Amino acid sequence: MYLKENTDAIMLIFYLGETMSYRLTDWLPITKKEVEMRGWDELDVILISGDAYVDHPAFGHAVIGRIIESEGFRVAIVPQPNWRDDWRDFKKMGKPRYFFGVTAGCMDPMVNHYTANKRRRSNDAYTPGGKAGFRPDYATTVYTQILKKLYPDVPVIIGGIEASLRRVTHYDYWSDRLMPSILVDSGADLLVYGMGEQPLRQILALMRKGVPFSSLKTIPQTAFLQDANQPLPKNKKWETLELASHEECLNDKRTFARNFKHIEQESNKQFANRLTQRTGDHLLVINPPFQTMTEHEIDASFDLPYTRMPHPKYKKRGAIPAYEMIRHSVNMHRGCFGGCSFCTISAHQGKMIASRSKASILKEVEQITQMPDFKGYISDLGGPSANMYKMKGKDPSICDRCVSPSCIHPTVCHNLDTSHKALTDIYQSVQAHPKVKKAFVSSGVRYDLCLSQSEEAAKTDGKAEYIEQLVTHHVSGRLKVAPEHTSEEVLRLMRKPKFTYFHEFKKRFDAICKKAGLNQQLIPYFISSHPGSDIEDMANLAVETKALGFQLEQVQDFTPTPMTVATVIYYSGYHPYTLKPVKTVKTQNEKQQQHKFFFWYKPEYRRWIRTTLDKIGRSDLADKLLQPDKSHPKKRTLLNQRNITKYKPRKTSGKK
Repeated sequence: MYLKENTDAIMLIFYLGETMSYRLTDWLPITKKEVEMRGWDELDVILISGDAYVDHPAFGHAVIGRIIESEGFRVAIVPQPNWRDDWRDFKKMGKPRYFFGVTAGCMDPMVNHYTANKRRRSNDAYTPGGKAGFRPDYATTVYTQILKKLYPDVPVIIGGIEASLRRVTHYDYWSDRLMPSILVDSGADLLVYGMGEQPLRQILALMRKGVPFSSLKTIPQTAFLQDANQPLPKNKKWETLELASHEECLNDKRTFARNFKHIEQESNKQFANRLTQRTGDHLLVINPPFQTMTEHEIDASFDLPYTRMPHPKYKKRGAIPAYEMIRHSVNMHRGCFGGCSFCTISAHQGKMIASRSKASILKEVEQITQMPDFKGYISDLGGPSANMYKMKGKDPSICDRCVSPSCIHPTVCHNLDTSHKALTDIYQSVQAHPKVKKAFVSSGVRYDLCLSQSEEAAKTDGKAEYIEQLVTHHVSGRLKVAPEHTSEEVLRLMRKPKFTYFHEFKKRFDAICKKAGLNQQLIPYFISSHPGSDIEDMANLAVETKALGFQLEQVQDFTPTPMTVATVIYYSGYHPYTLKPVKTVKTQNEKQQQHKFFFWYKPEYRRWIRTTLDKIGRSDLADKLLQPDKSHPKKRTLLNQRNITKYKPRKTSGKK
């Protein structure tokens, strides 16, 4: 319940009988009245967001808004504007002095709106009450086009997941066509890709000095369109790599696949080339990314004065599901060097790991313990991958020259320091907090990183201690891991470790649980219909998981999303690194057939499984699947659904 005292606009927020006092001005303004309460008659920057405003470091618009505020600029947010009516939401704040910033939100709107089968979803986790319908399809383009019609002379900067992953020619699964850079359709003036703190601070610094927006052409980690015949902006430090044009990609799928190898490699380099791509009469220019954020830089982003709560405006509209999932969680690092073929994390957050300091993490833990509704349980100490904290190259100069998309596939790089000691220290320090009963790890764990070559190595790099600490103290009944498949060939295409690593980790997990008297489960995630996967592969997957005692209940069908190797293969039929053909199922019937093997234990599928496997000469697999399982009569594990397109916080029970 929220109450407002009209005299000084203090918000009294009640949680289960306890209160916290906030002024309405502790949030960034989202209404004209809130702007006036600050004594402002003009705004420097106005942010448009497809998500409801939650003032928390896990929500991009809050981070960007707080950074703009910290640089001394006057900023307001227009969350989830109504794009259907007379556009009053886009006009209510007036014209900003410098620019509009536009983001579709924490998810690509098309992933937010549609399932892998292209069925419309009935909810939206980033909207109060979880209600759908508060953002348009292709939201960045829709918002920007409206702003350009209303304020044609005001620059628009786009960013966030949708803009970042659609910055170059890309395949759009939902319209089933190849699309140009989002800059073309949206009409935006500048695109900030990836995590936007570093380019944003540089943009603001230059604009404060009076540099005109039209001159912001050499800022790293930005992209823009210019006339194709115009010379490139000068930067002596950058080499330029020209990609095949959008039109060439339209005419030849193999050319499109070849393009992506360069795009992925340059996205992951510490010292990358500038990319250009001809699109009609325009030239797309993508400046190289900044180097990985330092500990000081990432701390500065997380330590901004967030209220860590949704704006009081939403008090009567219901809880925001995405916020409820992460309100008592801590994100300790960004980036992922796994390079999984179906995942967009490295394309947006980078391959290198940017880790927060221990002091910053413990400061956030302390803030959480002060929340009135905190009952002693931290829901997650994690990141994109739970156990990559503080990992980096032993010799940075080797990393500076590296073009590999993954540091751990096909094998763990000899230059990668995979010590888990710093992470174990964080776990133990949080566990020692007097107000913390349990601190869970709900993010997915890379089990291949936990396993050492020998017992001696496990002691040296802290992995044995880490697994013991993790399983004994930080599992809320279920631990998430992601083998994704069992087929060695499919796993190779996925850039995932062999399934034997899962067997080994499961043995250790079960042994520790037995020793500690804990009734806990491993929750492995699997994907069907991934490029390279066929009926026989899925049947083998079912046989292997059955032998381990699992019954798969909720799993994920492969969803092609922009800026992944797997999506390029899905559309083009070629692997971008080898240019060799890769067979991929595409029809709804083929996808459903693969998906059925997850549910071999359902009576309605038994006859179909027998007939299908008999046809391909694998009656032996049908026998193994359909005969009674005597080895695990009671041991069955229910698997939770996996979203494979992005990092998204997941809800935990908060109890063992």
